[in-house]
Amino acid sequence: MRNLSGKVALVTGSSKGIGAGIAKRLAADGASVVVNYSRSAEDAELVVQAIAAAGGQAFAVQADLSRPEDIQPLVDAAVQRFGRLDILVNNAGVYQVDSLDSITAESVDMHFNLNVRGLLLVTQAAARVLPPGGVIVNISSGVATSPQPMVHVYSATKGAVDTLTRTLGTALGARRIRVVGIAPGFVATEGNAESAAAMAEHLVGKTPLGRVGQPSDIAAAVSYAVSEDAAWVTGTTLDVAGGLVF
Repeated sequence: MRNLSGKVALVTGSSKGIGAGIAKRLAADGASVVVNYSRSAEDAELVVQAIAAAGGQAFAVQADLSRPEDIQPLVDAAVQRFGRLDILVNNAGVYQVDSLDSITAESVDMHFNLNVRGLLLVTQAAARVLPPGGVIVNISSGVATSPQPMVHVYSATKGAVDTLTRTLGTALGARRIRVVGIAPGFVATEGNAESAAAMAEHLVGKTPLGRVGQPSDIAAAVSYAVSEDAAWVTGTTLDVAGGLVF
């Protein structure tokens, strides 16, 4: 485990799945963690309890990041509770299968309002309080660079996330704040449990390391990205996909 003692991390969308795995890993590394959730207080509390049971510190804060008015109170809550904020992990996002014929204006807004606008505005709010040495991690996706025709809009949002990782890294470098993207491959989570079995055979066959990813795989990469071992890494996105190209 890495030494994040004294650090405070905010992980958006961390009541389950990849976000929960990241929250638990950063707490195990020594950080105090703000577990953000949009809807399920019960799931978020289970993450908090798991962190506490392992000897860590965490608390849950409700905020829907597709609603701009929810964003500043979330960052304020982190600072009020722990006195500082050192790490922001932009994990909250929405995913919906589509086709060119099925895309609607509402679906485009739903994806971009959370995956892009929400990410950018919470980064804006967090950057105002992050100290030198602070780190922002953006959770992207392999479909940002190998987009798929069954997820036009989602792929487009993750392409935008990769662009923001580059521009934000450039903008914040003078303040010694790093911005790192992590692009998962196919990861088994509660959200894709129904489709995982059907997709796993196809995607594992395309994955050189021969297995589906786990939230812990992405959490380990985030642990590296926020550590001093990654002190010379910013403005770039790391593939954590077992070699998979979608």
